[in-house]
Amino acid sequence: MSLFHDSEICRSILESLPTAMCVVDLHKKIVFWSDGAERITGHKRHEVIGHSCVSETVLHCDQPGCEFCCEDCPVARAMKTSQPAEAIGFLHHKAGYEVPVLSRAVPVHDQHGSIIGAVETFEEMQPATNLDHSDDRAQIPGSIDEVTKLASPALMRSHVLQALTTFVEFQVPFGVLGLQLDGLPHFRASLGPEAASSLLRVVARSVENALWRTDVIGRWGDDQFLVILNGCRPEALPAVRECLRRILNGDSIEWWGERRSLPVSLGEACAQPDDTIDSLMERMQKSLEAASAWRTPAASTSTGASGS
Repeated sequence: MSLFHDSEICRSILESLPTAMCVVDLHKKIVFWSDGAERITGHKRHEVIGHSCVSETVLHCDQPGCEFCCEDCPVARAMKTSQPAEAIGFLHHKAGYEVPVLSRAVPVHDQHGSIIGAVETFEEMQPATNLDHSDDRAQIPGSIDEVTKLASPALMRSHVLQALTTFVEFQVPFGVLGLQLDGLPHFRASLGPEAASSLLRVVARSVENALWRTDVIGRWGDDQFLVILNGCRPEALPAVRECLRRILNGDSIEWWGERRSLPVSLGEACAQPDDTIDSLMERMQKSLEAASAWRTPAASTSTGASGS
């Protein structure tokens, strides 16, 4: 008999696949988890086998932070309709950030034709972001933020000036978003600098994953990030802000056995014909201050994000 009829050998082959694949039973308990699934989610096989795929461990969602996955995810639809299903949504990485994925599921039948579960594959919507930034700009002193490996405030200011020049000369619209982690100084004082740095890196990764490749993100202050949305028209800016707000609602870190997070406020501004960098940033900052003015910042175990 061929060795390939050995179920353990077949399972070992499937587990070694770089493709992210999981198998769930009728109760949505995970019974199989590939190496690719470990890579994309950060969760090892022993951490998820036997757990529900709709728990915090593996959340499929069209909007981060909601329970869309309970009835309408591809797995549920495949088992309910006995047809293949797919959707674009999010997974929670073990580190706390959101990963946009394309998920596909097909039902699994037994020898009698009855549905006993589903096989799901998921792939990242874009290549994983390289936080090392090993390009020429990394060789310029002061151009990279040491904590997040994003562009530094000085480099971001240069990017804004470049966008303003392009806007004036070629009428290419753009907008800026300011993101502020409300209560970061208190969070750092309570939990330590490494916890604060870890949360900053999680937020940075989530925002990078959500942006177009033409957009730019960097640090703008100790508790702030700046996003430059190249080509973004004024009427589209609120929708982008709202998308980021939903994504950041799911961001947190695990610290000493507890999930820790901070509310994130968002402010916005679109370039106008007579703008200077100071006038543009002043409007963004006022919008950001208005968004966070009503909240008393404090470290918490759940995240909330608000927009202006």
